[in-house]
Amino acid sequence: MVGLTSAAGVVGFLSEPDPELQIFALRKLNEQIDSLWTEVAGSVGEIEALYEDPSFPERELAALVAAKVYYNLQEYNESMVFALGAGKLFDLDHEGEFEDTIISKCVDTYIALSGTVPPSNSSQPPAQLTTAFPSVTNGASSTSASLASPTTPFSQSTLPSKSLLSRQESSTFDPSLQAGGSLAVLPTSVASQSSVQRQLNEIINQLFERCYREGRYRQVVGIAVEARKLDVLRRTILRASEDEKRENKTADTETIGRGEELMEYVLEICMDVVQEHGLRNELLRLILGLLHELPSPDYFSIARCIVYLNDYSLASEILSLLVKKGDSKSLAIAYQIAFDFYDNSTQKFLKKVREELPANPEPPTSQPKDTENAMEDTNGENAQETDRLLQAPSDPSGDSGPSIQGLARRHESLSPHVAKAFDSIREILQGTKSIELDLEFLYRNNHTDTSILNKIKDSLEARNSIFHTAVTLANAFMHAGTTNDKFFRDNLEWLGKAVNWSKFTATAALGVIHRGNLGQGQKLLDPYLPKDTVTGSSTGSAYSQGGSLYALGLIYANHETLALDVIRDHFKRATEEVVQHGGALGLGVAGMATGDQGIYDDLKNVLYTDSALNGEAVGIAMGLIMLGTGNIKALEDMIQYAHDTQHEKIVRGLALGMALIMYGRQEGADELVTGLLDDPDSILRYGGIQTLALAYCGTGSNKAVRKLLHVAVSDVSDDVRRVAVMSLGFILFRKPNSVPRMVELLSESYNPHVRYGAAMALGISCAGTGLDEAIDLLEPMIKDPTDFVRQGALIALSMIMVQQNEAMNPKVGTIRKTLQKAIGDRHEDAMTKFGSALSMGIIDAGGRNCTISLQTQTGNLNMAGIVGMTVFTQYWYWFPLTHFLSLSFTPTSVVGLDHDLEVPSFKFHSATRPSLFDYPPEQETKTEDAPEKIKTAVLSTTAQAKRRAQKKEKQQRRESMDIDQTPTTPKISNLGDKMETDEPTTKTEEDKEGEKQDGTKKEGEEAKDAPAQTEGLRKKMEKEKEKVGYSLENMSRVLPAQLKFLSFPDGRYEPVKKPTGGVILLTDTTPSELKALMELKARKNTKPAAAPETLQDRVTAAFNQQDGAGGRAQG
Repeated sequence: MVGLTSAAGVVGFLSEPDPELQIFALRKLNEQIDSLWTEVAGSVGEIEALYEDPSFPERELAALVAAKVYYNLQEYNESMVFALGAGKLFDLDHEGEFEDTIISKCVDTYIALSGTVPPSNSSQPPAQLTTAFPSVTNGASSTSASLASPTTPFSQSTLPSKSLLSRQESSTFDPSLQAGGSLAVLPTSVASQSSVQRQLNEIINQLFERCYREGRYRQVVGIAVEARKLDVLRRTILRASEDEKRENKTADTETIGRGEELMEYVLEICMDVVQEHGLRNELLRLILGLLHELPSPDYFSIARCIVYLNDYSLASEILSLLVKKGDSKSLAIAYQIAFDFYDNSTQKFLKKVREELPANPEPPTSQPKDTENAMEDTNGENAQETDRLLQAPSDPSGDSGPSIQGLARRHESLSPHVAKAFDSIREILQGTKSIELDLEFLYRNNHTDTSILNKIKDSLEARNSIFHTAVTLANAFMHAGTTNDKFFRDNLEWLGKAVNWSKFTATAALGVIHRGNLGQGQKLLDPYLPKDTVTGSSTGSAYSQGGSLYALGLIYANHETLALDVIRDHFKRATEEVVQHGGALGLGVAGMATGDQGIYDDLKNVLYTDSALNGEAVGIAMGLIMLGTGNIKALEDMIQYAHDTQHEKIVRGLALGMALIMYGRQEGADELVTGLLDDPDSILRYGGIQTLALAYCGTGSNKAVRKLLHVAVSDVSDDVRRVAVMSLGFILFRKPNSVPRMVELLSESYNPHVRYGAAMALGISCAGTGLDEAIDLLEPMIKDPTDFVRQGALIALSMIMVQQNEAMNPKVGTIRKTLQKAIGDRHEDAMTKFGSALSMGIIDAGGRNCTISLQTQTGNLNMAGIVGMTVFTQYWYWFPLTHFLSLSFTPTSVVGLDHDLEVPSFKFHSATRPSLFDYPPEQETKTEDAPEKIKTAVLSTTAQAKRRAQKKEKQQRRESMDIDQTPTTPKISNLGDKMETDEPTTKTEEDKEGEKQDGTKKEGEEAKDAPAQTEGLRKKMEKEKEKVGYSLENMSRVLPAQLKFLSFPDGRYEPVKKPTGGVILLTDTTPSELKALMELKARKNTKPAAAPETLQDRVTAAFNQQDGAGGRAQG
């Protein structure tokens, strides 16, 4: 049948009174509307009238034609409304551009309408922060204007964004910015008429059913999460499990089921996509409830949910459940979860979990009443903080239930085997086991190249304080956690040149080197720690004493032990400002995130003495103690004092402290950010940017990125602009590939501070990745005309290239040579040399066994790493803070433990070439590195006379008939003459003849090219011969990129979960057989700390030697 070429006649039928003619016209137009819509558009009003006429028999057909006309007119909102009115005539299963567009529009509208209704269990807004900002008089109007600005998405009234993707905030949620649609421009029928909403729900339900039939469950999950439809999400997961059972595909127990796979998918969405606390907690509770309903629940997924919900009661319950099962596999899973809790939680959370665990039976003579009251008080203190967000789905009762159950559980009778298991879990949760294993790994596998360190020391003048500090920091980073302070011991004379703050930094470096040496840490630093001046004698330098307290904190970093009390005692008794400075830093590092009010009050008392020297350290320490708590009272105290004091150093420390208190608070920090950014003081605006970076770290929040970019190009302070660009790295470190593109233009800014910030943002976000795009941006910045930009580029390159070798990234060799060249260049600026030395230490961190990671092996935020990186960036103002970077160093190991928490000797397999993830080769020490002698000037007449003499001598030898005489001796003498006079070589006839015989190349070129060609050919042949796959011993270095190639072919030991690095619990398939254990060497190797040798030291050593000799003689 020939199609219509014009719609004029058919459109005329629409005006006829006969319904049959109207229906005929609609059918014809529906068939060929794509080619005739231009003529029909003028009569669309008549088609709408037919749809709205209740007596017209084919209203749905009229709606469908109107929808297609509006679709071609690109009026998608109107088209969707009429498509909904078409009912069954709108076929979802028909594949076409019109249907796909309308379905997409329906989904966006469904999400938008759902987003306008607040969730039932949304979190309450945070308590109002009473600030003392002077913006009330200066900038009240500007503040309100900035809140309405599209570049300032922070609001005190509406904290959470409407969308989990943090789209642009407005009073009406925009479901699809790219499509140009918005709820504000939708027809009023969509928002008001219940019939249209009912039709929309029907279409969406049909779409869901279609997805169910085709097995596309993830699409439904995505829509449900966007629309906050938790009932749909639950139904989808259950439907997937039911469909799988119906298809009889559950016979294979090794494969993961559809329901479990969907729950993992939702968990990934929670961790990586959802940026709103309220919605995230609701999703986690839903997943937690579904996981509990499974016949064999995934305990590791449950543990991840518990960590994010911060529910310590549920954490102790799951550990108790696994331990009481009694079998070895459940016990290994419990131990593994305990290790995961330690890696991903705060000290405060771990302490509460330890308290909740059942303990050994106590004698009845103890004071149960006091204990009960203490427990009830503890629960009462935290009720306001936890009950609102963290109520477990299985425990809806309220406050009294958990405490009573917890008391009953803690006082129950335990068998010796179960009691021992709980004691082991407490030890794990305290961190002692993890720290001990990390220390052992770093000690056994130390591959530090000391020749690099010696070359740095020889190239930098020790009399210059900045260079001495640079060498100290490089040594500390290279040997971080290895307990190897041999460099200090071998260079005591050099170490003795440290004065004042260089001595402070050098002493604190011992804390970085011995980090984790819990058993001997205090003993190692005993020569430096402050002593009681009872005898009236000198107690040593105040700088050494302050540095030792700082070092003690670094050794016990993020590990609440008795060392915290020791540091606190020295801090309270200290009267010198330098000692207080070191004590404050040590308290902050060791007591990180404990929320200890007593330590906070001690720090605050020292702060109020208004000393600039220790005030900065005290401000930072206050933030570290209250890390992530969002403590309103602490923030008000710090804000008030920041405005009262006149010392910039104190204001800077308090600004960073406030940022640390808001760590991970996300929208809860918006009010503080807004207040700080409106402050006229640039240092407080600097703190506002840091608060924003820490509150949204790792979230990839679009609104936070927009704010940072806005400040980076608009603030009048170079410091604020620099930190704004740098903070992009903290927000986006989970998406490192997006950062180079974002800072590409900023890296070419006219402002050197912005360029420095761009370099550091690349280093922070792409640390340990070896990302080529980031390296391409940083390489030109090495030659930047500004010294501190070159410094930042070198540090960023070392962060990105940490643990990279030639096989993983061919540029690493060139970058290492660039760092060495910058250190040895006498014309280079001091700041660049400092950055180069620092970079040499970072790129070989922890004996080449550590990477820089801001997230844990399981994907959670690495709190200590993020805090360490944040405080490290303050080296710009204060060099001793550089040591904080060691908190970001993460050992890249696989340590297998059995169910007795012992280290068995076994091997696992890596399906790669050994050279791919091997250590970088050590630097070759050349013997010809001595300075070359300058050639002696030779006159032309002298050279001519020598040439004539040599020619005459050769001619005489040829004429001689003595055949037995050999020319060996004259040749050697000639060569000797040439070497002594250093005259330029000239070709003789014999040389020319030898050149013809050997080829056309010169001897010098041949000598250079031959070894290079031989070496290249040898490497190529070795690579070709290298076999794929090799075995690794337990406690070996395994890089994050190598984990996916690991397998455990050893039939005896099997991991309880997929290896993620770090500690892996193993199940022993043959426990009756004798097992071989690995000897822990680090705990046996203890030496006193290195110290500059003094006369008193020599006298003491001599007496010790005499005593030792006398003892041997008597023996």
